[in-house]
Amino acid sequence: MDEMNRYSLLMEAYAELQPEIESARKLTTIVANPPLSKVLEGLGAMPPEGLFMGMASDGLPMLLNLHDAVPGPLLVAGDAGAGKTDLLQIIARAAGITHTPNALQFGVMTNHPEEWNGFERIPNSAGIYPLYADSSQEFLLTLVAWARGSKTESQSVLLLLDDLEAATNLDFEARQTLRWLFLRGPARRVWPIVTLNANRCEAIQPWLEAFHTRIFGSIKDDRRAQQLMANGADLPTLNNNAKFTLREGNHWLRFWLPSLD
Repeated sequence: MDEMNRYSLLMEAYAELQPEIESARKLTTIVANPPLSKVLEGLGAMPPEGLFMGMASDGLPMLLNLHDAVPGPLLVAGDAGAGKTDLLQIIARAAGITHTPNALQFGVMTNHPEEWNGFERIPNSAGIYPLYADSSQEFLLTLVAWARGSKTESQSVLLLLDDLEAATNLDFEARQTLRWLFLRGPARRVWPIVTLNANRCEAIQPWLEAFHTRIFGSIKDDRRAQQLMANGADLPTLNNNAKFTLREGNHWLRFWLPSLD
């Protein structure tokens, strides 16, 4: 076959495949969600006790009432790459936009502090603490002391713990302190919001009993979803337009995250 004939055949094959190629490109295009600042601006004034966590599919904001301890600590479970850290970061950014430091502060505990570069400059930040450093254990003790001794009724503190399994490797005193915060924290305005890789749920099973409110990202393994009490949530279908879901009564309420500015 000469070069001219080969080229002609290649072009004909490409022309035949072009509709499929364009279709695949359209399917893989991801439109970024609107930035957090624009979303919050569009919502206007929100209740001072409300913590912004995302936008529900009905157009209303997902808010946690920081003055109501009933939900208890929050577990955010999903596969690797499901957006668990993104959710914590949206919460932290929103806290800095919608609340003064006197009303709300947050501290982050993570094995990957580099993912949180710049968050320490938010006025509401109480610090970014590597889980492998002594400072993280000191931060937990500071939270307990504040919760036990604070007389203010206006301020709340978020404990954004990115990776529950990593936290279970802390020393005995720190683990006991963490258990106390899970059990008593929300009633004293300390709110643990904790992520978990769904594939590691069996390794930390005894800790899961503390979490009655669970937010789920995409989990492909149905068995893991059932272990985490996400029956009927259809987690594999979550996407950028509905990144997370949580149970509301007998129904599952999906919500999406704005993009970070």
